[in-house]
Amino acid sequence: MSQHDLAHAHVRPRTAVLTRGFDPALSFGSARPAVFRSSTYVFSSPEAAERAFDIAGGRVEPAEGERPDLIYSRISHPNAEILEDQVVPLEPGARAAAVFNSGMAAIMTAFFTFARPNCSMVFTRPLYGGTMGLIHHFLEPFGVHCIPVAAGDMAGLDEAIRSARNLAIVYMETPANPTLIMTDIERSAEAASRHPDHPVMMVDNTFLGPAFQHPLLLGADLTLYSATKYLSGFSDMVAGVAIAKDPEMIRRILSNRVMFGNILQPDECWMLDGRLPTVALRMNRSSKNAQRIAEALHGHKRLSRVIYPTLFQDPEQKRIFDKQCAYPGGLFSMDFRGGKEAAFDFLRRIQIAKNAVSLGGVETLACHPKSTTHSPMSAEELATSGVTDGLVRVSVGIEDWRDLLADFEQALAG
Repeated sequence: MSQHDLAHAHVRPRTAVLTRGFDPALSFGSARPAVFRSSTYVFSSPEAAERAFDIAGGRVEPAEGERPDLIYSRISHPNAEILEDQVVPLEPGARAAAVFNSGMAAIMTAFFTFARPNCSMVFTRPLYGGTMGLIHHFLEPFGVHCIPVAAGDMAGLDEAIRSARNLAIVYMETPANPTLIMTDIERSAEAASRHPDHPVMMVDNTFLGPAFQHPLLLGADLTLYSATKYLSGFSDMVAGVAIAKDPEMIRRILSNRVMFGNILQPDECWMLDGRLPTVALRMNRSSKNAQRIAEALHGHKRLSRVIYPTLFQDPEQKRIFDKQCAYPGGLFSMDFRGGKEAAFDFLRRIQIAKNAVSLGGVETLACHPKSTTHSPMSAEELATSGVTDGLVRVSVGIEDWRDLLADFEQALAG
């Protein structure tokens, strides 16, 4: 750790995200990080070049706080290193991070880092359609035995973890996309810790993290993000992040990122780094808006249900939410009594909200998961996961909630 970082080692996260990992003295006194657009870097000495390649190749480990010379921007670059340092304090329990050019790149690299030949992976379902595609079209053909368990089915998850052979990964989204079903992270992590194969416990924390849910404190090894969503927050860039409590785990991931070439580029790192200090502010506003709207629409005659954590009826789901989430978040789903036709009619009629995939932006977005984000899932997977013809997922932005509610009510009245 540099002298600059030592001076900021004990501040609170909201301060650290603005100060940690960036030394103005290395940027001609610039108060905030500049963009470093360079493909290659000049070594301080031949010995430093050798050392840098040994560390990048995993042949030696860096000393505590050591910053080896930069080599080439496919391996790392100043903006990536600054972003990786400054995202860490946002995730309680974290010690290291790696940034990627998409959320799927982060998930793929994590899977391929910790999967082994003929290994097993236990995962909760539903998952984002892209992740399901990765499982079915890449992991399974490469011989990974992938074992699905319904999100929230803790007894089933315990048994799947206990009985899996050569278990390498336990992976979950919680809340599940788009049904918002909660899975108990701590209980799952305890089950994974008892397995003799010591699987890596991974949580896609995109929906509630890093502000409202902290998987590393609950026993997870790795949190994964589509940073395109709440971390960025403006629907104008694509990025991914992997964060761990064990720096060695991130070093292993980074060695594969070098091969895959899926590092986040300098301009996007610079953009994302500048947005980190406002993540909690944006997420808090979205959550307050979503709660007011979801609770106001609950019981509407055109809806069979509104799915939102404060509206949970199942005691186990309420228990998990109360245990592991600080706030309910900015997403809710509605299931239309009229099925697909009613859902599509609603999406045609909204005026302030936009019919678009993705989530976590300052603007409100709504989509029909079964025909869009989750369309790669099989009919059986959709049915067992609760992704119905009438389901619409809403990502609530930071507009005035009263305007959004009026927009939804007029769209429902048609």
